[in-house]
Amino acid sequence: MNNISSLYNVHRLGLFGDYQNKDEDKLIKLKEIKDLNLFQVVKYKNSHEKLSNFKIDGVNFSENLKTSSNQSTRIIWMGPDNWYIFSNKNITEDLKIFNEANFAVTNLSNSRSVIELEGDLILEVLKKGTPLDVEKLKEGDCANTIYNGITITIDVISNKPKIIRIFGLRSFGESLYHSITDSCLEFGYKSL
Repeated sequence: MNNISSLYNVHRLGLFGDYQNKDEDKLIKLKEIKDLNLFQVVKYKNSHEKLSNFKIDGVNFSENLKTSSNQSTRIIWMGPDNWYIFSNKNITEDLKIFNEANFAVTNLSNSRSVIELEGDLILEVLKKGTPLDVEKLKEGDCANTIYNGITITIDVISNKPKIIRIFGLRSFGESLYHSITDSCLEFGYKSL
């Protein structure tokens, strides 16, 4: 069975918004990230396990409001004793280190829409829809917030160039996409 992207019906390639007479390198780049394995790991309250003893694909579990990563795997802190693990590798075997007495591991791979934005003006796009002070976000930071009423997670991938990923529930994927692309129109964007 083939997975159908949550943005299959709306994501179109090309140049949009106020892109005329602008260098293509200066436009915001927008793309959907597909085929990611996503797992949620939650440590039970009564567990005495230390997360510093665990690694997934060589990546340590991240601190509060931070991410840890390598080329293929990112671990995002989602809240106390709660993490998302994103990987473009199959990490199912790696996750067997978490015993059921101390941890809950849930496969969320097909439950999220992931939009990546790149460019110098992406913080301006975020400011149009979120109350979060996005100017304070740096590489390796993550935050849960809302964007025009839709609950999202922001993961700051890089500061140079500025790259962020926005995660939202799949059921809100199209609305989130329209909201973000509408905010990008003023600056011009290239959909990849």
